[in-house]
Amino acid sequence: MLSEAEIIADWCQVQVEKYFNPDDKRFVRMMKPVTPVIPENDVSRLLAGMSKTGFQGRKLGESLEIWSEMIRDDDCTIMLGLSGAMIPAGMQACLIELVRRRYIDVIVSTGANIFHDCCEHLGVHHYMGHHHANDSELFEKGIDRIYDVFAYEDEFRGVDGAIAGFAESIAPFSGSSPEFVQALGGWLKTRRPEGQSVVSACAEAGVPIFIPALCDSSVGIGLVMARRRGIDITVDQIADADLISGIVEESKKTGVVYVGGGVPKNFIQQTQVIASIHGKYNGGHAYAIQYTTDAPHWGGLSGCTFEEAISWGKETAASPHVQCFCDATIALPIITSGLIGQGLSRSSPPDLSTTTTFKKESRP
Repeated sequence: MLSEAEIIADWCQVQVEKYFNPDDKRFVRMMKPVTPVIPENDVSRLLAGMSKTGFQGRKLGESLEIWSEMIRDDDCTIMLGLSGAMIPAGMQACLIELVRRRYIDVIVSTGANIFHDCCEHLGVHHYMGHHHANDSELFEKGIDRIYDVFAYEDEFRGVDGAIAGFAESIAPFSGSSPEFVQALGGWLKTRRPEGQSVVSACAEAGVPIFIPALCDSSVGIGLVMARRRGIDITVDQIADADLISGIVEESKKTGVVYVGGGVPKNFIQQTQVIASIHGKYNGGHAYAIQYTTDAPHWGGLSGCTFEEAISWGKETAASPHVQCFCDATIALPIITSGLIGQGLSRSSPPDLSTTTTFKKESRP
């Protein structure tokens, strides 16, 4: 059993070796110089330069390096945790590209992001507003505000009703949220073939979407509407936890990318705990990235560092990991462009269509 001092010393050595050259015979801890970043019209080269600077610019550049490592690692299953109002804020096309290029293999999302994604597919849009607005007047006009983004409440309620109708079309249904969302993606494509969405892209690519807090969203509202009409519809959230843990247990390695934190982050993080309880622990997630604006000293999970997660066994002690304290609406388009700019492709992304409850084929 290592003493507390030995544990701290080992951790410090890992951090030192990330930024110092241990092979230098003159100074074991020879520091690498900061290199002024050169303005570039190539985003991937710009980010490579930023990785040799300081502060959050360096963290953003390092996150591209680590995500690229995940993509090049044929043994790695890449899991994306998606929180915050990313779809209303205009991040949908970035997420669709990440799915189509298989830069991610599994998504765990808030229900709200999936609902807003369905809205966009069905032609119900979000509009540029302003964060200084009279919210009482907006309410009177039937306008919902998400910081500086506006949307029409009656249009949202129309999508609630459409989801209720979809639920009726597949009833009786009892299954995991990935099964439900897989069917939803097929339905969206049938309902509006010209539409685009993360949900439909995932259905086509065989990328499962988990919504562990599905009822905490307008997707849940639509299912409550269906339930009150006597429709037999049940989304099994315990099956979700079992299924995603099984994916982690069966993967040689896992890499995680968190946009924000919240339920999606913990739902992915806890898979390592579940695996260890059942004797299938693989040492923690092998790669980890987070883009967040939350700070660790408040004690919340959204700001919790990966170093803290190592104490739980959720990340490996020597895993390449970085947290960039940055608005995700800034980080996500830049990093997605950087990945595309490098011309990265997956030689053999994992096929998750053979897992016990997730089926690639759309339900009728």
